[in-house]
Amino acid sequence: MGGPKTLPDVESFLSNLFADGDLIPLPFQRFLAPWIAKRRVPKIQDQYAKIGGGSPIHHWTQRQGVLLEQMLDQMCPESAPHKHYIAFRYVEPLSTTAVSQMKADGVKRAIALTLYPQYSCSTTGSSLNDLVRSLNKHDPEQSIQWSVIDRYPTQPLLIEAFARHIELSLEREYPASERDDVAILFSAHSLPMSVVNRGDPYPPEVAATVYAVMDRLGHRNPYRLVWQSQVGPSAWLGPKTEDVIKGYGKQGKKNLLVVPIAFVSDHIETLFELDLEYGHVAKEAGITGYKRVESLNDDPLFIQCLAEVVRSRIDSGASCSNQLPLRCPSCTSAKCGPTKEFFSRQSLEW
Repeated sequence: MGGPKTLPDVESFLSNLFADGDLIPLPFQRFLAPWIAKRRVPKIQDQYAKIGGGSPIHHWTQRQGVLLEQMLDQMCPESAPHKHYIAFRYVEPLSTTAVSQMKADGVKRAIALTLYPQYSCSTTGSSLNDLVRSLNKHDPEQSIQWSVIDRYPTQPLLIEAFARHIELSLEREYPASERDDVAILFSAHSLPMSVVNRGDPYPPEVAATVYAVMDRLGHRNPYRLVWQSQVGPSAWLGPKTEDVIKGYGKQGKKNLLVVPIAFVSDHIETLFELDLEYGHVAKEAGITGYKRVESLNDDPLFIQCLAEVVRSRIDSGASCSNQLPLRCPSCTSAKCGPTKEFFSRQSLEW
């Protein structure tokens, strides 16, 4: 998805975001999207100002890419040297920029690696649609062989990384006498119910990640899966993270540990929404032990997770997961089918 590096970048970021019908389906989207974006600019700029004046997601993605290159060069010398390219959805470098640079560099084989562990048509699906558009424009002769890693919700090293971050937070933030009673809130970005009801696989894949993490932790703590970042008047998947915090405050709960389970690096949803906005909500609700687990960012275990899924794909030569070709049962997108067909027929040979 990406995020604006500076405050002046916010308007173009929001314009691109609200124009994406895969993420936020709107009636008369072409006309409504710029209007909604422009109205939200001052509010969102203020939020980014409170976390340092811009999103750190480019920094973390660049860092993850460099570390992944280094690990893959050691693990897979037969396909070395490895080089990463960033393809954000709503800010530069966009996929069209990445593909243009790949063509200029003479790249012949590529793996599209999503940094969304759980697949949604609104996130990874939208990004793949955008990538195919860019490839049709900049590589119509299809000189680059592609494979796509479209999800890895229960990859063992991903689960281990999340579990260790939770264990560390429990140990650091809560006394031993209260530790096992801390309620863990796994917070993920919500989806419009119109997307959920089409059969989007994101909710069950997020739930699979959550259950695998709790299984690794021995189910010592009570937990809930909650949903954040709802926008606009339409119905979104719940319960809302904010409402859950308020509810537990009314019940007298004092210790809540929030885990950003669908994000792998810090950005506005963690640094502002979870830390500042919901931190204030928790304080107002009387929750004195509201804490947030550190994001994965450049955790070596997470980088190893990425390296393992890439190495597995290099070894198998598969074009995608067996889930990607299956469309949602009530899919209405004209872009979805061609994108899935494009990646399904790819062949990655080394």
